[in-house]
Amino acid sequence: MDFDLPPETEEFRGVVRDFADDVVRPAAGLYDARAEFPLEVVRQMGGLGLFGLVLPEAYGGAGAEFITLCVAIEELARVDSSVAITLSAGVGLGAMPFALFGTEEQKQTWLPPMAAGEALGAFGLTEASGGSDVEALRTTARRAGDEWVIDGSKAFITNAGTPLSKVVTVAAMTGRREGGKEISAIAVPHGTPGFTVGREYRKLGWRASDTRELVFDGCRVPGGNLVGAQGDGYRNFLRILDSGRVAIAALAVGLAQGCLDESVRYAGQRTAFGQAIGSYQAIQFKLADMATKVAAARDQVYKAAWLRQQGRPFKAVASMAKLFASETAMECAREAVQIHGGYGFIEEFPVARHFRDAKILEIGEGTSEVQRMLIARELGLPDSVPPSGG
Repeated sequence: MDFDLPPETEEFRGVVRDFADDVVRPAAGLYDARAEFPLEVVRQMGGLGLFGLVLPEAYGGAGAEFITLCVAIEELARVDSSVAITLSAGVGLGAMPFALFGTEEQKQTWLPPMAAGEALGAFGLTEASGGSDVEALRTTARRAGDEWVIDGSKAFITNAGTPLSKVVTVAAMTGRREGGKEISAIAVPHGTPGFTVGREYRKLGWRASDTRELVFDGCRVPGGNLVGAQGDGYRNFLRILDSGRVAIAALAVGLAQGCLDESVRYAGQRTAFGQAIGSYQAIQFKLADMATKVAAARDQVYKAAWLRQQGRPFKAVASMAKLFASETAMECAREAVQIHGGYGFIEEFPVARHFRDAKILEIGEGTSEVQRMLIARELGLPDSVPPSGG
């Protein structure tokens, strides 16, 4: 059993780590304080090839393994979760619907600029009244001649309102089938009449990422904008969400590692009662527990990514990785603030930002409660509620 990543992946990790330390870290606090999308940083990420890592070479991507994307997300999140989620959502939620289910024309149109980091796509799934219950969505799409007419709204959508945002893939009810709604996915380019991007939310964390409401009011797009077969939207979105959970878990590992790194550094510098606080057993035990949980979370993430790459079932492991890594991130952020004492409550110290950024990891891509429900289902236990997408 080989636990080592390929040498080229570790070499790539070093490249992304240097970029994170040299480019992302110095600007992270300022972008966060301004709640400003880091456009120039994201453009440099595009130049580095991060948005095209796992996309096919035929469309400008690198054709790399999924774990390579996880490593990139992890290293970015070590210093700034906002840029990490911009990458994660841009690839997993923006580009993958086209890469996995799109027509050749859709792939040729959208994947090359996305791979180059010149365009961002969004994933229009969540609704204000739906949350994790995908089948509760109210957005509709009806045929009118050769067009789809879309009506409804979406909430908490990432990468929908940046200067680079070009298209959103919308989940909409296109009819009814036996046992429930027929859900399909439809691509809506920015600038389409009837499609309005709402103002940026004021958020607790991820302040430098873009998150908005989307409104569709008689929005008309060509019939050829259907992404995947009609009625396959629900099944296809679930497939995307499984991979998305692994990516979010990688982000959580990066945040937790960042909290550990900052805490070890601070514990070696801060003195109390005549010696570094890192010499006290109370602090040492906190750091030891943090390190242990970060390592365990990373192993789960890499296992889930490996299973996905092997084409083996990974749904349960993805939920386990997401659940454990996100809760580890929250715990490490809390302990990091505690170790920093009063300084942990001051925004100039990165752990304050990490603490704010950590909470959403237990909510987005399916809450911790939803992950436990999905894991229980994989164990063969009966559903306590109707099936959900999370």
